[in-house]
Amino acid sequence: MNQHDFLIALVVFLVAAVVAVPVARRTGLGAVLGYLLAGAAIGPFALRLVTNVESILHFSEFGVVLMMFVIGLELEPRKLWALRRSIFGYGGVQLAACALVIGILAALVGAPWPVALVAGLGLALSSTAIALATLGERNLFGTPAGGAASASCCSRTSRPFR
Repeated sequence: MNQHDFLIALVVFLVAAVVAVPVARRTGLGAVLGYLLAGAAIGPFALRLVTNVESILHFSEFGVVLMMFVIGLELEPRKLWALRRSIFGYGGVQLAACALVIGILAALVGAPWPVALVAGLGLALSSTAIALATLGERNLFGTPAGGAASASCCSRTSRPFR
């Protein structure tokens, strides 16, 4: 991708985000779903503003790196250790159950088992990220249900269990 194409793609992404996120928030969907809708709208199956998905892969990788960096900044190891049973026990069971259900559904529609497994794990992890972002946007970490759902009192900024 040359510099001109890179800048055009960057402008398309920014405009899509600037338009879709406020609309999604006004309708009560949240910013994360707004970003997903923006991506779907500009992608190759809708407006076709982005047709070569492989060429913009670095944008998505950069976003994942930034998200992991922010999580690392907010992580408090002491609280993570205190919640290890909830996070790794219940969280692991939830992840495995979601991955299994999604994987079985993918296999039933004809996907090979490796593709079904990757799809199940990927979608299970993605749904967790969307749920955590939605809880954060609506300031629900401080509620007992929000804290239990996310087991995120390892975050310095959210402090769900006061």
